[in-house]
Amino acid sequence: MLPEVTPTQAQAHLADGALLLDVRELNEWEAARVEGALHIPLGELPKRFRELPAGRAIICICHSGSRSGKAQRFLLSAINKQAVYNLTGGILRWSSEGLPLRGFATRSSRNGGRPV
Repeated sequence: MLPEVTPTQAQAHLADGALLLDVRELNEWEAARVEGALHIPLGELPKRFRELPAGRAIICICHSGSRSGKAQRFLLSAINKQAVYNLTGGILRWSSEGLPLRGFATRSSRNGGRPV
């Protein structure tokens, strides 16, 4: 099993210098994001992963945790000596736990874009 963190655990890692990597698409990023996160969409990650700082833990985040899990697996193979975590539940869980966001997260366009 690959290492995962909850939003609360992620905040502790971020306070210790970890990087939050948001792998969602640009429209999702523009709608809601965690302040200070680095945005590299999952599809661009194979070309851009060298932009990530060496030696820092990385926490991958997406909408619900699926794409960030893919990003985590890729990064673990590409930069194998670095700690890489998946944020369980993604930005939806981050938002549902009342943690700060710039904008607001929605469940999907099917719910009319209502905040979670």
